[in-house]
Formats: sequence, structure tokens, C-alpha cells
Amino acid sequence: MIRNFARAAAVVLAAAILPAMAQEYPTQTIKIVSPYPPGGTTDILARMLTPKLTAALGQTVIVENKAGASGNIGTELVARSKPDGYTLLLGNNTGVVINQSLYKLNIIPAQALAPVALVGMVPTALYVHPSVPAKTVAEFVALVKASPGKYSFASAGSGSPQHLAGEMLKMAFDLDMVHIPYKGSGPAIMDVIGGQVPASFESTVVLQPHIAAGRARPLATSGAKRSISLPDVPTMMESGAKDFDLTNWYGLFAPAGTPPAIVNRLNAEVLKILAEPEIKERLAKMGSAVDPLTAAEFAQFIKEEVPRWAAVVKKSGARID
Repeated sequence: MIRNFARAAAVVLAAAILPAMAQEYPTQTIKIVSPYPPGGTTDILARMLTPKLTAALGQTVIVENKAGASGNIGTELVARSKPDGYTLLLGNNTGVVINQSLYKLNIIPAQALAPVALVGMVPTALYVHPSVPAKTVAEFVALVKASPGKYSFASAGSGSPQHLAGEMLKMAFDLDMVHIPYKGSGPAIMDVIGGQVPASFESTVVLQPHIAAGRARPLATSGAKRSISLPDVPTMMESGAKDFDLTNWYGLFAPAGTPPAIVNRLNAEVLKILAEPEIKERLAKMGSAVDPLTAAEFAQFIKEEVPRWAAVVKKSGARID
């Protein structure tokens, strides 16, 4: 009887404390960890949010890059942080759901993190250095087939969506290509536009300025429909790769156990930011469009993504190099 009374009292006390915590939150600087180097889509989206969140929350919000191990280092750092809303993750499908199908991890990210808000959904594009004499997927396939093993493709890391897309390209057209993994999108892009690597898949967010400047030539995009930012570029499926639908998503996460009131407060602020005309225009130019999801809806989305990406990993035949 005493034990049951104590448990009931604890529940009542927690119910009283959580709204108070959310009302007081935040009282100090908030850190958003980007688990990849500067210059990639994750980093760009994190830095897009921080000034807006700083204004909305009345406390400084900063971005800290913790790159390495295909996003695993930064993701685990956040998952093991104190669940108080002051250490957050701008994560993506790689670190949160894909890696558990490829690596032996110390944690299961989808369980060790609390989904806060979906921030962006962006297709990747197959692109080449302008010196590559191919303007379509068919022409690129012909080049690769004519010189087996000569052509390579870069990726943001082993197991990344870019890597999976490259493996699926190889399978779709029976190509002999070499995978070159990098520690993030930024370094991979630099080597492709610099001519060291002929091709890669990359998010349309970070490709836009390079395409506009003539440093990269897009051949196809990876979504089910054409990208709103590259409407004249065909999809991989239009180019002959059946069932080639790979869209990257990016979202804000907190450590599991973070009080729901804080998670919901952050979700509400992020949704307000994403609804601002300026931000909506910036995201549209990046090729990103998302439906506003509550924290609970985002959590259900993550739950469904785990088996979907596990199937993509299996189909692609991707392995850690």
C-alpha cells in the first residue's frame, strides 16, 4: 500500500514538474550537434535553424560539428547526453536509421533518440564533373561499360545514402565502378568538382550553387518525382533504373528521456520557423518540402523508416569498406 502510494505521488509530482520545466526552459545555451563536417546538407539546415531558434527561445543556440564514422560519433554523443533539451542532434536517415543495418553500434539510434521535428526531405542527384563526356544517365552508363573499373564514385561515407545510391546505380545497370568514401558530403563534393573523382550522388541542397556555377552537371535525381529545384533533370526511374526512389530526410532529435513538454516546445518552435515565408522559399530552392509533423508523428515516421532503409541496404548490397 505504501509503495503504491509512493508511486502515485511520484507520478503526480512528475506531472506538475514537467510543465514547469518547459516553462522555464531554456535557461542556458543550447547546442545542436551536426554529426558531419561543415558544408553538407545537415550542417546547412542546422545553421539555418539556429538564429531563428535563438530568437524564438531567448537563449543562444549554436551548432557544433562532431564528424566521424558516417555520423555515428556525433549521433552517439547526443544519445548519451543528459536528456534536458540542451544537447540536440540535427540528424538524418544515415545516422538515425541506416547505420544500424551496416555497423555494430554501441546504441540503436532510433531507440536512443527522441524525435523532435522533421526539418527537410531532399532527393539526391547523380552528378558528374563537367569534363566527363556524358549528359544523360544512358551516356554515362555507356562510358563506364566501355572502361570497366576505370570510373569511380564518391560518397559522404560508407553506408551513407550517397553510397547506397551509387551501389544501386551499379546494380541497375551492371556497372563496374569503385566506391570512394569520404568523411562527409563537403569533402566528397570538393573532390568531384575539383576533378579528382568523376561522379557522385549528392543532395540537391548543396549541389545547387555548383550546378549554377557550372562546376557540376546533374544527370538525374533520385526521388519518385522530379525535384522542384531541378525540374528539367529526369529522375533515375525515368532514366531506366527501376524502383530507384531514394529521398534523404533531416530532423531534429533530443536524447531519449527528454521531458515531453520540452520536446513539444521545441517541435512547436521549429514548425513555426519552417512556416515562415523566408524559410519556405529557402527550402524550396534547395528542393526540400516537408509536411508539418508533431513530435509523435515524427516518431511514427522514424519507426516506419527503419525497415524501409534496411531493405534498401540489403537490395543495394552495400558493405562497409
